[in-house]
Amino acid sequence: MTVHFIGAGPGAADLLTLRGRDIIAACPVCLYAGSLVPQGVLAHCPRGARIIDTAPLSLDEIMSEIVIAHAQGKDVARLHSGDLSIWSAMGEQLRRLRALEIPYTITPGVPAFSAAAAALEAELTLPGVAQSVVLTRTSGRASAMPKDESLAAFAATGAVLAIHLSVHMLDRLIAELTPHYGADCPVAIVWRASWPEQRIIRATLGTLDAAVGPELERTALVLVGRTLGSEDFAESRLYAADYDRRYRPRGPTPRFPEAL
Repeated sequence: MTVHFIGAGPGAADLLTLRGRDIIAACPVCLYAGSLVPQGVLAHCPRGARIIDTAPLSLDEIMSEIVIAHAQGKDVARLHSGDLSIWSAMGEQLRRLRALEIPYTITPGVPAFSAAAAALEAELTLPGVAQSVVLTRTSGRASAMPKDESLAAFAATGAVLAIHLSVHMLDRLIAELTPHYGADCPVAIVWRASWPEQRIIRATLGTLDAAVGPELERTALVLVGRTLGSEDFAESRLYAADYDRRYRPRGPTPRFPEAL
């Protein structure tokens, strides 16, 4: 028996890896976060599978379901939205599984910030503009931020910020980020990226407050940075005609002569 943790993607049912789909189809038990995992993903569950929405359950109750499946020798597909590496609460589950000596696997998924960037038709890292993306959030009731991980500290680098679970704190975001990025810095809010009801709001730090209504929920992602919508950037040297690289040697003394 194995517990298979699977990143179920940002929302669209077809933004699921083939590995994830196949594992779901082979598991007689499926635990999923019902508030964020789309019903279309559950269509891959085998006929007769035990499907449990974990949204109303505590960690103890979730682990109890896993222990029952373990005793019955039934593999479990454990679905979380987006990718499992950030804000999935997977770590605490893995710790308990290790203590119980229950085996597990991890299958990554498409993260929300990637889906949001695709919706915006944006490359978040552009030569000469920004080469770093910071995935962050603000403190909440469930998890506080470490004292050194502040929006101001990240903003001071000039990196693109992908701010999760924080759309309800726009006043704070604007106040802390404007001194570093400037009021004219582009901002985009993508609500429910890749879902059928996806909504995009484009603004600047100076106009953001007036552009956003009260209806957006915490599932919205806030992106802040100069690469959003930018057309004023240098082309990458990687594809320059005179750039010497392993798969395209150039010049009289190429760096990788063995490739000739």
